[in-house]
Amino acid sequence: MDVERTSLPGIGLRHVFTTGRGRQLGVVSHHTGRRDLVIYDKDDPDSCVVSVQLSGEEANGLAELLGSDRVVERLAELHRQVDGLVTEQIPVAAGSPYAGRPLADTQARTRTGASIVAVVRRGEVIASPRPDFVFAADDVVVAVGTGEGTAAVADIFSSG
Repeated sequence: MDVERTSLPGIGLRHVFTTGRGRQLGVVSHHTGRRDLVIYDKDDPDSCVVSVQLSGEEANGLAELLGSDRVVERLAELHRQVDGLVTEQIPVAAGSPYAGRPLADTQARTRTGASIVAVVRRGEVIASPRPDFVFAADDVVVAVGTGEGTAAVADIFSSG
């Protein structure tokens, strides 16, 4: 898919792509953080037929909704491509020593060789959580590594 990027002086950036059915969709990213989701007229691609104004938070929420399944698909594809690589989903129980603590405290990568690549919280995927990401009870941690490494990550979340 080709995305056309256009600078809009005094406004921000416009990104536009064409769907498989020939519709042009775009996002105008304002310097203020506001985003406009735009749908262009099928017969006149220079005319916008619908524009939806989104705050930065709303734009991030929409991006997560649109991209969350892709993260899981990419992990599954990676698992199929690399022999010996395991993807494990690890629940964070209410009594976990890391519920309420940041990712950095786990030292999971250093201790196990496995990586925490995502966290699923209330159905939303948080891809590539930062070291200051704080785990909550009922999160599901997605770890990638060897079977031994991901099992060790599960042990960290259950017993420290």
